[in-house]
Amino acid sequence: MAIIDVTLLEGRSLEVKKRVIARLTQVLVEELDAKPTQVRVVLREIRPGCYGVAGEAVWPEPPVGSS
Repeated sequence: MAIIDVTLLEGRSLEVKKRVIARLTQVLVEELDAKPTQVRVVLREIRPGCYGVAGEAVWPEPPVGSS
């Protein structure tokens, strides 16, 4: 079995997530000679501000009410 774990920011549509899962599955089927039933794709969504770079929280857009 193969497992792909993808972390991304919240906000993508269900259709985009379905396409990502399908395409990543297809890549592993082709490259690993695996069956689709042997592939797991996990999408982990995080809220803006719930991660950081170089010790600073990253906000794609400043939160409402911040200055």
